[in-house]
Amino acid sequence: MQRILTSLPSDIRYKKAAADIDPCFHFSRLTAVRSYRFWFGSGNVIVTLKTGPKILKLATDTKRRPNAMEEIERRVIGKVMRRLIPFLILCYFVAYLDRVNVSFAKLHMNQALGFSEAAFGLGAGLFFIAYFLFEVPSNIFLERVGARLWIARIMISWGIASAAFAFIPSIAGATRVSNEGVFYTLRLLLGAFEAGFFPGIIFYLTLWFPAVYRARVISFFMLAIPISSIVGAPISGMLLNVSGWGLEGWQWLFILEALPSVLVGLVVLFYLTDFPRQARWLQKDEIAWLENVQANEKRNKERVEHLSLFQALTDTRILLCALVYFCLNAASYGVAFFLPTIIKNFGVSDTQTGLLAALPFVFGAIGMVLLGRHSDRTMERKGHVAVALLMAAIGIGLSGLVSNPIIVMALLCFAQIGVSAVPAMFWPLPASFLTGASAAAGIAAINSLGNLSGFAGPFAMGYLKDLTGDFTVGLLFLAGCALLGAAVVVSLRIDVKREQSTGGVALAH
Repeated sequence: MQRILTSLPSDIRYKKAAADIDPCFHFSRLTAVRSYRFWFGSGNVIVTLKTGPKILKLATDTKRRPNAMEEIERRVIGKVMRRLIPFLILCYFVAYLDRVNVSFAKLHMNQALGFSEAAFGLGAGLFFIAYFLFEVPSNIFLERVGARLWIARIMISWGIASAAFAFIPSIAGATRVSNEGVFYTLRLLLGAFEAGFFPGIIFYLTLWFPAVYRARVISFFMLAIPISSIVGAPISGMLLNVSGWGLEGWQWLFILEALPSVLVGLVVLFYLTDFPRQARWLQKDEIAWLENVQANEKRNKERVEHLSLFQALTDTRILLCALVYFCLNAASYGVAFFLPTIIKNFGVSDTQTGLLAALPFVFGAIGMVLLGRHSDRTMERKGHVAVALLMAAIGIGLSGLVSNPIIVMALLCFAQIGVSAVPAMFWPLPASFLTGASAAAGIAAINSLGNLSGFAGPFAMGYLKDLTGDFTVGLLFLAGCALLGAAVVVSLRIDVKREQSTGGVALAH
């Protein structure tokens, strides 16, 4: 089996000598001047040349040829994966749990505090307004002060804010502000404190993983979303039955699920390493290899195009990427914040609601990994993202048109496969044309603009539920958002060479 590629990185030098050894590429001549073989981590490559450097064919063989460069690549990537990914999954697990546990608290909190569906939807969405306002500044600070300190600050502060939701009645009584006013204020504070966490992690991963690994690495990292729902949903359902010390179950839910954020935030201070050169857990040759790969990738991207910070924030492609992410999050959060309520309407208990709410995310986790791997193998992103968004649109839209609980759950599971798979395949797109500070700011801009739909989606669902009496119209609206996102990503103009340019250098090492 062979895979035909269309271009080589521009810094390859061809010579008529019997053998040519480059710092990045290993060659051996096969026939006269026309064919050379070089090898790297994923297989042998035959380069057939005409007179001069024009490429007729570049193909990869499935036969592997072990060498020193392949060995060090395997060693470094393995160490970095084992060191960072499980811990970052834990960090995002507690982050996402704190972000959406309000959807379970709603089952009792709305009645206890006198909230309407629209009031809850507004409060749930206000989180993303503050997230939008503070995300770019937060991510710029992360680049300046380092991931370790800034991620720890984010996690500790949002944990404290999340626990404060348990005391809304007490705060309202002490400040003479309404329960709704306190709820809105705390949601804004939670968004401000958490701003910058996700894009900061994405930027952090670009410092440690070559481009060819990023979609699968991000997909592993983002397993925290379905895991937080698979594990957290049943726990949240059971915590609603806890009471004591004058607090109801929904209040204990906020307190007990906020505590891990603070504790993990403290661990971040001692565990994370800002840059490869500071990693005591890597050997010197491993650090040199990783920094060399990253430097070559950066040069390769900057040869294609270098964007200043201002250009990154005003580039049409970034704005279109933000629109795609906006459509995804409208569908994702619009369903997530009301999923326990939709399931509760089947006539099940709180504990059963928690167990059933975890089911779509089991399918989402499987789809995320499988589609992410396929996207990496083919080095194609846009088509994969479009198909995943189309799956989300079909599942969410049809779930609003049927009433049978089994069919509704099956459709929501199908939709979640698409929703969960999109981010890991989407984020390599902007990373393919952004570098340095522009990458940090550009990724943050896409994430913050896209997350504004985290306000629009839940608010629209709550408002339309109060207006129509059911979730049908709201689910159709969210399906339309996902469909729009699929259309936009197909129209997004990112040159294939640019999309794959970062991967080309990484493959060669």
